Amino acid sequence: MKSSKKFIHLRNYTQYSLSKGAIKINELIQLCLKNNIPAISITDFNNLFGCMEFSIQCIKNGIQPIIGSNLYLRDKNFTPGFVLLLCRNEKGFQNLSKLISISSIENSFNTDVFVTINNLKKFSEGLICLAGGQFGIISENFQDNKVSQSDDLINLLQDTYRSNFFLEIQRLSQKVKNLDNYLISRSLKKNIPLVATNENFFLDKKFFNSHDALLSICEQKYIDSEDRLKSNQEYYFKTESQMLKAFTDIPSACWNTELIAKKCSFYLDEKPTVLPKVYSSKFEEDNFLKKVSEEGLLSRIDKDNFNENKIFIYKKRLQYELQIITKMGYSGYFLIVSDFISWAKHNNIPVGPGRGSGAGSLVAWCLSITDIDPIKFNLIFERFLNPDRISMPDFDIDFCEEKRDQVFEYLTTKYKDSVAHIITFGKLKARMVIRDVGRVLGLAYGFVDSISKMIPFDPSRPQNLTQCIAGEPRLQKLINEDPRVKKLTDLSLKLEGLNRNVATHAAGVVIADKKLTEVVPLYKDVTADLLLPSTQFDMYSAENAGLIKFDFLGLKTLTVINKAEKIINKKIDKNFNIEKINYEDQKVYELLSE
Repeated sequence: MKSSKKFIHLRNYTQYSLSKGAIKINELIQLCLKNNIPAISITDFNNLFGCMEFSIQCIKNGIQPIIGSNLYLRDKNFTPGFVLLLCRNEKGFQNLSKLISISSIENSFNTDVFVTINNLKKFSEGLICLAGGQFGIISENFQDNKVSQSDDLINLLQDTYRSNFFLEIQRLSQKVKNLDNYLISRSLKKNIPLVATNENFFLDKKFFNSHDALLSICEQKYIDSEDRLKSNQEYYFKTESQMLKAFTDIPSACWNTELIAKKCSFYLDEKPTVLPKVYSSKFEEDNFLKKVSEEGLLSRIDKDNFNENKIFIYKKRLQYELQIITKMGYSGYFLIVSDFISWAKHNNIPVGPGRGSGAGSLVAWCLSITDIDPIKFNLIFERFLNPDRISMPDFDIDFCEEKRDQVFEYLTTKYKDSVAHIITFGKLKARMVIRDVGRVLGLAYGFVDSISKMIPFDPSRPQNLTQCIAGEPRLQKLINEDPRVKKLTDLSLKLEGLNRNVATHAAGVVIADKKLTEVVPLYKDVTADLLLPSTQFDMYSAENAGLIKFDFLGLKTLTVINKAEKIINKKIDKNFNIEKINYEDQKVYELLSE
C-alpha cells in the first residue's frame, strides 16, 4: 500500500539569493500546484527579501509556506559555514528577523555578513535548526579534518535548539560518503533525527548551464575560469520519488521533512497600515489636527486679507476635509508630515511648495505642507483622498538635495530605531542580461555591445528578450548563423528577469510605530554611504507588512534656488568676493550675472 506521507523540500534558493538562486516564486508555486505539493520553503542566503511575497502567494494558492534562511555562521573556534533556520511560529520569525538584521548591520565585514554562536543562543526561540548539508558548518569542519569541532558544534546546536535540531543529510555526489557515515553515526549516538534535503537552486535539470553562467556573473569571472564557484547538475528541484530513491537506506530522513513542515505554523499575510503615534490616542490626534488646521487657516486669512464670503468658503472646505481625514483615520499622517516639514523650514532647509494630488488639500495648505492655495487654483481634494476609495494619502515632498540627509537625521531622533529606507532590486533585463552573459562567455566587448544595441530601449513600452528577438530580423539572422550568438541568447533567455543586485529606493522612507526590527528585517548596504538602513522588503511587501511610506525627494532645483538667493544677498554686500565661494556656487553666480 502506498504511503500517505509526503516529502517536503526544505531548501529552496529563489532569485532573492542574488545571482545565486534562480527560482522565481511564481514558478515555484505553480510547480507545487501541478505536483500536489502541500508545503514548500523559502531559504535564501542571509536574507528574508522575498518571504512576504512568497508567503502571500502560497496562502492564495492553498500551499503552506515555510519561511527560513540559510545563515552564515562564523566563530573563532570553528571553520565557518551555514546553518538553516526555519520559523515555527511568530516568535521564530521575529528572532530570525533580528538575527538577519544583526548579520547585515552589526556583523557585516566588507561584503560578507554573518551571525555568531552567541547570536544564535540569544535568538533561538521559535526556530528549527538544520545543520549538515554541502555548505553547512558541521560539514565544513568535518571536511577540514576537524571532527572534534564538528562534534562540539553538534552538541552546541542540540543544547540550543533541543528537539528542534536536525542533522541534515544530502546525496549530491559520491565524494561525501564519509560525511554521510559521520552524520548517521552521530544521529544514532546523540538521538538526533536525520532530515534529507537537496540544494535547490533551479527548478528544471535543463537549467544547469544557465545557472553556471549566473554564478559566473555573481563572481565576475569567465565561465571557463577554474577558480570560481561552479554549479552542480543535482541542484534542481527533484521529485519525491527521486529523493526516496536517493535515500532508500534511510527513508525516515525523507519523511522527517513532513514532520518539520507540521512544526511550522507561521505565515506572513497582509496587515493594515499602522501609523506611528504622534500623540497618545487617535482622539487627541483628531482634535489637534483640527486645532492647528484652523489656526493655520486664520494665519493665511490674515496674511491675504480675505473678505467674509471668502472666509466662509474656506472654512466650509476645511471642515469638509477634516471630517473625511478623521473618519478615515489619517489625522496622524498629516501631523507627521507637517512636523518634519515644519522642522525643515525652521532649520533653513528648502522645501518644495507641493506637487501631485496633495496640492489639492486645503488642510495641507493650512499646515504649510503645501504652499499652493487649492481653492484659488480650483484643485480637487478627492484626487488626493477619496472616501469611496480607501487608500493611504501620499505626499511627495521635495527637499534641497544637499540638505535632505538632515531631515533623515531629525526623523531618526524623533522616531528612534523606527525609520529606514526601502530596498529595491535591479533585474537582469533584456539588454543587461545580454551584456552580463556575453562578458562571462568571454565574447569581445564590441561584439556584445553591437548585439545589445539591437534590442530596443523604450521604458514606456518595455519588451522582454523573446519579443525583442521576434521584432529584430538582424538578430534572428545572427542567431541562426553564429553559434556564439545562439549560445548567448539561449542562456540570456533563461536568466532574464532574475534579480541581479540590491539598490535603495530613490525617495521612499518608512516610519514604524515600534522598533522596525519587530516588523521587518533590515539591510545595510556596506558599499553605499547611507545614514539609514533599508528594509529587507521592497515597497510593496513593506506596505503589506503594515508600514507607511513617505517620499522624500531630493530636488536639485531647490538647491540651485537656495544658492542663488544667498549669492544675490552676498552681491548686495560691498565686501563680497567671488573668489571666496566654492566652484559650484561660482557657476550659479556666473549664470545670475548673465
